[in-house]
This record gives sequence, structure tokens and C-alpha cells, in this order.
Amino acid sequence: MQTQQTVAGYEISTDAGRLNLDVIHTFLAEQSYWSPGVPRSIVERAIENSLCFGVYHGAAQVGLARVVTDKSTFALLADVFILEGHRGKGLSKWLMRCVVEHEDLQGLRRLLLLTSDAHGLYRQFGFEALGNPSRFMEVVRPDIYRSR
Repeated sequence: MQTQQTVAGYEISTDAGRLNLDVIHTFLAEQSYWSPGVPRSIVERAIENSLCFGVYHGAAQVGLARVVTDKSTFALLADVFILEGHRGKGLSKWLMRCVVEHEDLQGLRRLLLLTSDAHGLYRQFGFEALGNPSRFMEVVRPDIYRSR
């Protein structure tokens, strides 16, 4: 089900057909700290397999939150951004409210995210440091996009 909300000239929508892959890829590959150099094909595949919340000002996409989920027990929030010229207007908080209130993300046992710099924002929506980080394991390949 597609959801859509409008506030003060901005709109948030889960309509995948509205997503602007050029905007998303450019931000992720060139401006984000978490996926520098990510190939467009990887971004396209990630978008196709996720629940995405696009933030729009008119027809222009100015933000995104991507959720990887089974819509039953687990979700991982990723690729959250608002383009620089649109920051400071409360869009990040509004975007997060739309994410955590989305009907497909209710009743989940676990909602995770990784961040280096936005702890204050996410705490406002119930996120906390891992209670028992020793339970989590990972495979990290920080240079994977350089080999493509």
C-alpha cells in the first residue's frame, strides 16, 4: 500500500514510481559517509527490494529513508538523508515519524539502524544503543565498491 503525507510544500510518499534514482545514487555515492562510490546498479537493486519513503518538494526528490523488512518481525532502517538545501525544516523528524508509524512496520520485534552522527534524532523515536552488542555479529567489506 502506498502512503502519502503533505506538510508545508513537502510531501512524503512510499510510491516507488516517484523515486529519482539519479538523486538517490548521487547522494549515496558522492555525499554520504556510509556508501561512497556505491555503483548505481547496487542502489537500484537496494531500492527495488526495500520499502522506501521519498521526500519531495514539488516534483523534486529531496530526501529518502529506505527500510529493509519482512514486514512481520524485523526491519533495518538505511540510507536516511535530506539534501542540504532542505535541512533545518524538521523534515528528518517528519520522515522518521512516517517511518515508525507506517502500517507495514507495526508489531516488529526488532527495528535496527546504524549511524555515526544522528543519535539524537533517532533517540527521539525510541532507538537506543544495542542492549547486548555481543549478540550481534557482522561481515563488513568497507572497500567492496572500489572493486566494481
